Amino acid sequence: MRKDRVVLITGASRGLGRETARLFAARGARLILTARGAEGLLETVASARAHTDVVAPAGDIAHSEHAERLVALGLARFGRIDVLINNASSLGPTPMPPLEALSLEAFDAVIHANVTTPLHLVQLVLPGMKAWGEGVIVNVTSDAGVQAYAGWGGYGVSKAALEHLSRILAEEVSGTGVRVYVADPGNMNTVMHREAEPGADLSDLPGPEKVAPALVRLIEEETVPFRRVELQAWGAGVGEAARR
Repeated sequence: MRKDRVVLITGASRGLGRETARLFAARGARLILTARGAEGLLETVASARAHTDVVAPAGDIAHSEHAERLVALGLARFGRIDVLINNASSLGPTPMPPLEALSLEAFDAVIHANVTTPLHLVQLVLPGMKAWGEGVIVNVTSDAGVQAYAGWGGYGVSKAALEHLSRILAEEVSGTGVRVYVADPGNMNTVMHREAEPGADLSDLPGPEKVAPALVRLIEEETVPFRRVELQAWGAGVGEAARR
């Protein structure tokens, strides 16, 4: 992949998105970043701009107008998008309620944020990737998408849907040079995890700075057209989980 590749990362104001942006910036990749948290996003951008060129409008990527503006700004600045990392997601109400108490409005919002929005971004960047004959799409998932955890219903259902969407997408882009990966970072000590499980002791979990290198490695080194990867195992060299 090109050294000066253009990487679009959502949810870049904190956690895995921020750490991945920092690593790609240090490698000379040009960045298109966004997040709802404007202050956190500015901190990410300040670090990245020491190494590379960055386009970074703050906003909610779940709003179609913001997604379309983000991609348009990136293409206007850089002329192409080589990598899309759909990292931003929503837990829904916290503490997370059981399914019987999850309002349909909240469920719809989680599905929109975690499934519809990534698909919209894919639709915006895919024509260019296919025209250039290469590209990488990474949809960040969770083991909640494959394991049944009580209380994680809305989020888990959304990640299961995102994973199957990714598998279908991989079949549809087969032979175009576009690769599709589902990346499961595993349990991490992050703000989002603390919101999901208030009061839980997460001190023994790795921070996102320990996991982000595996995500970068996946994008830079993997060549198969589709794979589901458990990033912590991948980064440790233990192996990866692939499911079709």
